[in-house]
Amino acid sequence: MPIVAPSLLASDFLHLADEAKMLNESEADWYHLDVMDGRFVPNISFGLPVIEQLRVATTKPFDVHLMIEEPEKFTEAFKKAGADHIIVHYEACRNLHRNIQQIKSLDMKAGVAVNPHTPVELLESVLCELDQVIIMSVNPGFGGQHFIPQTFQKIRQLRKMIRERGLHVLIEIDGGVTTENAPAIIHEGADVLIAGSTVFKSADPKATIRTLKNIK
Repeated sequence: MPIVAPSLLASDFLHLADEAKMLNESEADWYHLDVMDGRFVPNISFGLPVIEQLRVATTKPFDVHLMIEEPEKFTEAFKKAGADHIIVHYEACRNLHRNIQQIKSLDMKAGVAVNPHTPVELLESVLCELDQVIIMSVNPGFGGQHFIPQTFQKIRQLRKMIRERGLHVLIEIDGGVTTENAPAIIHEGADVLIAGSTVFKSADPKATIRTLKNIK
């Protein structure tokens, strides 16, 4: 069964405690937290204070996706705030291998995200160092966008790279994930479904999470 990681970017920020309680009680596996700086992406979301407060009210791993420039300046602070996984962007890191080493030295899972225009083949030299890869299936910065179909090819390519090297690297898909396209996403080789609007805008978020969780 897939790992389901609801994206808090689409949650009701006025009632985050209620949203956290709902996710704690649901079949969700992780909390996906999108941190945006208004520089790397054209939007600003939330940061350390919000994550610190959420950590107090939550019981599941924090999958922290840093859509920010110079992530190495903040990695340790996000660890202290409660991050369990840190994902940095290939496009934002001048010294990607050093960034990955820094994350792992702080005893967190390390991941790299690639934008829609970035070939997954560019991760070949660091793939053996990673715990997870996020394939962006929308252009990063805003929730509620439509899934980019070319993502399927990238999933297949990355799954082939992982299999040929005998690695255990999770493939996460972020953007436009719905209950309709999730079966195809999993079939192509993804492991983690990051779902924002699909979960939090649904009439019954727990039921939607259950549907995603039970895709085979």
